[in-house]
Amino acid sequence: MSKKTGLTRRSVLAGAAAMPLAATMAPHVAKAKAEMMGVGATRFNRMKLGNFEVTTLLVGTRTVENPQSIFGMNVSGAEFADASAAANIPTDAAQFFFTPTVVNTGNELVLFDTGLSPESITGALEAAGYSADQIDTVVITHMHGDHVGGVAGEGGVTFGNARHVTGRVEYDAWAATDGNKAFEGKIRPNAERFDMIEDGADVAGGITAVGAFGHTPGHMAYRIESEGQQLVIAADFANHYVWSLAYPDWEVKFDRDKAAAAATRRKMLDMLAADRIPFIGYHMPWPAVGYVEKHDGGYKYAPASYQLMLG
Repeated sequence: MSKKTGLTRRSVLAGAAAMPLAATMAPHVAKAKAEMMGVGATRFNRMKLGNFEVTTLLVGTRTVENPQSIFGMNVSGAEFADASAAANIPTDAAQFFFTPTVVNTGNELVLFDTGLSPESITGALEAAGYSADQIDTVVITHMHGDHVGGVAGEGGVTFGNARHVTGRVEYDAWAATDGNKAFEGKIRPNAERFDMIEDGADVAGGITAVGAFGHTPGHMAYRIESEGQQLVIAADFANHYVWSLAYPDWEVKFDRDKAAAAATRRKMLDMLAADRIPFIGYHMPWPAVGYVEKHDGGYKYAPASYQLMLG
């Protein structure tokens, strides 16, 4: 008499568990193929500072090869490489960011620097919800082309309703110097639109000029203050968060007076670190807002997280 064989529920489950996963699943067929979009970022970042709104604008980025031809020109390749490795950044390329800033005081809309071109600055402004004709005041921190490129185009000035402000020392220095194409093309033809100010001048309520000479002859930073809170529009006192800020004595190609620029960096870094004031650096990693910390006898850049996002 033959023995009767049967399958129990337990034996079926055990057998299924022993089978390869692929054998138990139907083949997956992709419904669509997504195109590679490329590296991207937002165009604006808006924060609160007391009763003010502060908006950084990303008007462009640029990758530059051989960064030691720009930063750390007075140190060895080995020292540059060691500092880069410690910061986990490559030595063969640098990423530049170009970041104008809008401050809404509640009474005025103040734009600091105008980026690379009229198209780039107006496009970033529109992404942030502003139009060029809403700008009340345009402040130029210094006369390098990536800061004045949007002042004017073929159709005339970009911000026709705005008064324009810059430092007298900066303007006079470039007016007496040949070779600055940006100044000759964008600033000198529109000189009558500019108010010339000195270190310590008030641009608007809560906005004060701070001399930070060296990068250019009359380079200015600006202190923003509302309801006891402060922030510094630092422009180009440090052009990289490691190779300039963390090593303030390293020479930078774009600094016109390298000794004065290094002294200014130390002065600014000491002030920002001691008072724990956040700053916006024109070329800092997007969204360009951070703090300075004392670190191993030097300085360290600390990106802001949500400190200024709480309204």
